[in-house]
Amino acid sequence: MEEFERTLHREVKAGGGTALAKRMGVNETRLLDCANPNREAHRMNLEMFGQVLTHLSEEGRLAVLGSLANEFECDVIRRKRPEPKPLMAALCHLTAECGDVGRLIFDATADNHISQHEKAQGDKAIQEAIDALHVLRESLKVA
Repeated sequence: MEEFERTLHREVKAGGGTALAKRMGVNETRLLDCANPNREAHRMNLEMFGQVLTHLSEEGRLAVLGSLANEFECDVIRRKRPEPKPLMAALCHLTAECGDVGRLIFDATADNHISQHEKAQGDKAIQEAIDALHVLRESLKVA
């Protein structure tokens, strides 16, 4: 956790401690003390951590989250949100994609053997259905 704490402190300082504290609505000294791993009272609560992430630059946010995820042998991957569509159009598209997956799997299992080509087609169709589901989620958010 030491690397994460050092990354958090570095990004808080890089974000301009005074300006960051003002944006967060907290005392600058308290923010820097909580973020500094060399201080006795460097324990930052979850609420303050969330505020820090909210007010850091995107690059700083990814550095802090990446460092935290790395502590648990995970990665942070930036996800691009799809453009929302009209809700019913997104729902119809999802239904069509799910139907394609069902038909493809049904046809592939007709001979009780799934070839490598059929597996690849199935994987591609499933990914298209997942993408359609993400579009539906974004469409629902803006509806």
